Amino acid sequence: MTADVPHETTASRATDRPGDASPFALGLLLRRAHWRAAAVMAEALRPLGIELRHFAVLIVLVDRGATVQRDLAEATGTDKAGIMRVVDDLERRGLAVRKAVPGDRRARAVEITPQGIELFDAAHEAATPLTERLVADLGPGEPEQLTELLTRFAHPADREA
Repeated sequence: MTADVPHETTASRATDRPGDASPFALGLLLRRAHWRAAAVMAEALRPLGIELRHFAVLIVLVDRGATVQRDLAEATGTDKAGIMRVVDDLERRGLAVRKAVPGDRRARAVEITPQGIELFDAAHEAATPLTERLVADLGPGEPEQLTELLTRFAHPADREA
């Protein structure tokens, strides 16, 4: 069954093309920007033998220190089974270890190892030239402006009133 939709409304429909004026345009642009940035990050991580999902956990561990697995899942947007697989991978590689949480026999905290810190630092070094290539089409000051705007957009509650 097809709906009779007037053709004059097509100008406001989401197209995912530059200049799209639909209410979905911003989300579609952010999705496309994410894909592009994620591809660059994946390229930087590939020679190190890890994926973005592994690096996302390492970022949380560097930022927060030892973190309970359920909190890692929430912080990385991963489900419970997914975070277990990622932590298993990191443990196999010697990049993280699980430790008992005092007072909670069921919980395990994940901690980054010295090898994990080394890999984390190596990933940053590998990503620098690739990130420069990612923003090469922007003008002077625009990479910083884009970062500032996206930070405000992504963390609205963190702004001071």
